[in-house]
Amino acid sequence: MTTMIGAALLVLAAMQPPATAAPAVQVVHRARAMTPGEVIRVTVKPTSTLAALDAVWLGQTVLFFAEADGTWNGFAPIDLSTPAGTYTLRLQGRTIDGLAIAQPHLIRVLPRTFPTRRITVDDKFATPPDDVMPRIEREQALTESIFSTLTPERLWSRGFIAPVPGAATSSFGRRSVVNGQPRSPHSGTDFQAATGTPVVAPNRGRIVLADDLYFPGRTVIIDHGAGVYSYLAHLSSIAVKDGETVDRGERIGLSGASGRVTGPHLHWSLRIGKARVDPLSLVTATATAADSR
Repeated sequence: MTTMIGAALLVLAAMQPPATAAPAVQVVHRARAMTPGEVIRVTVKPTSTLAALDAVWLGQTVLFFAEADGTWNGFAPIDLSTPAGTYTLRLQGRTIDGLAIAQPHLIRVLPRTFPTRRITVDDKFATPPDDVMPRIEREQALTESIFSTLTPERLWSRGFIAPVPGAATSSFGRRSVVNGQPRSPHSGTDFQAATGTPVVAPNRGRIVLADDLYFPGRTVIIDHGAGVYSYLAHLSSIAVKDGETVDRGERIGLSGASGRVTGPHLHWSLRIGKARVDPLSLVTATATAADSR
């Protein structure tokens, strides 16, 4: 009797379909440089059609987007303060059949040393008066609140472009000494732009701030969706309002020398989630032949 039961169990087991293994995906990454302050373009080629895909990278979520050829792309930022080392991008998603995907991908971040710059500005910007500090604190809290808000939808589809035609300086990441006092590293890129130069939106997005702030002067912040924000500062005038949607290349204002500056120029900062990255690295990471300006 025992033998017959055992045989029956063996037959039933043989009839069961084998457990379906989680599908693997092919992952490649590339960037202008694998150093702090850069954006990595991660391309995933699945063996099965995917319904959703994202990843966890350096403590934040990286959203991926399906392309017409069946691949998925995501943009993984390396914050300017990230130490050198090997880090894991943890892909997670599911196929249209409901199968889970969980695959690690190692990325090596190389060391980078940023230079120091020394600038001299009006004393009120180096050591603000006590009665101005509440305003500065409110403005800093407001901008951080904006950057910490994630709009899951990607509002852009084409590559990012520079907001002015002028040459960019190598100012990103420089450690600043202002009137002899050490300050935070410069988290944006400056462009040579005479007062009155048209400033355009680097990509499609929604205006979430258009105001005159203490340190950055007349400032516009654009939410491009998917956690990507452009911060354009020191404008002489602003041509947009909160809540408006702007297209890639649409004028948002004119360059100038408002706020804490040493002369007319445009400051462009880019945030992807919590990460501070060089906006020109995203221009490179999103560039395609069809997007050439």
